Formats: sequence, C-alpha cells, structure tokens
Amino acid sequence: MERFSTVMIVVAVAILDREGRVLMHQRPPNKQHGGLWEFPGGKVEAGENLAAAVVREIDEELGLAIDAEALFPISFAHDAVASSSRQILLLLYGARIWSGVAMAKEAGSAICWVGAEELAGLPMPPLDIPLAQAVIPLLGGCQR
Repeated sequence: MERFSTVMIVVAVAILDREGRVLMHQRPPNKQHGGLWEFPGGKVEAGENLAAAVVREIDEELGLAIDAEALFPISFAHDAVASSSRQILLLLYGARIWSGVAMAKEAGSAICWVGAEELAGLPMPPLDIPLAQAVIPLLGGCQR
C-alpha cells in the first residue's frame, strides 16, 4: 500500500498599514513557540476554503474584519523535514484593507505594529522567518 504524507495547511496574513508597518502577533507563553512573534492566522478547518480561514482566524485572534476579496498572496513556507508524521504548509497572504481596531484577544498574547528593521529583528518561529523576508519589501508606502 502506498503511503501519502499528511500535510497540515496553515494560513496567515501580513496586515500592512500605510505607514509601512506590519501587524505581528506574539504567541502566548503556554503554547508551542510561546513568546515568539508570528504573522496572525491558524489552521484551515475541514471543508473551509483558504480565504475564509484567513478571515475567520483574523476575526478570532485580532477582532479585525477583512474582506476575502482584498487578500493577496505573498509567499509560503513549509517544514522541509517533518519532525513528526505531519508536515506543515504555511501560506502567507497580505491585506491592506480591514476594519476594526486590532487587539490581542487570546490571554497571554500581544500584538505590535513593526517596520522592516524591527520585523527583521523579532524572534519568530522557524516558518515565519522566510515569510518575514518576503514581507520586508512590501513595507514601504502601503496604501490603506
């Protein structure tokens, strides 16, 4: 019998403001990669399309409303050597238009707006590091 790999798809979004900053989310200390900064997002649920997952996750984590039509793809990252039987594929979208005021809704989490230099220096989970490099060129002159 042929074995197929199991891939967990995770979506995230780089929310870009007109001041050339991106919104980052700090993971709660009691979770995997606790205390590290990441692009907000999460797992895609069964039967859910990718854009709908981004919209749901950003509402749940940050209290922001994003129109799925306003999302654009930026990059992706994956764990090259799976540490378990389940590999992770992390898809990063961008958004320049949203409504609401961002807040860290999960206990122990935090958010901050950072520019390119600050983004490059944040401690992040391994998959977010190459995504940050893809976002840095977008952090100048974004329109909201």
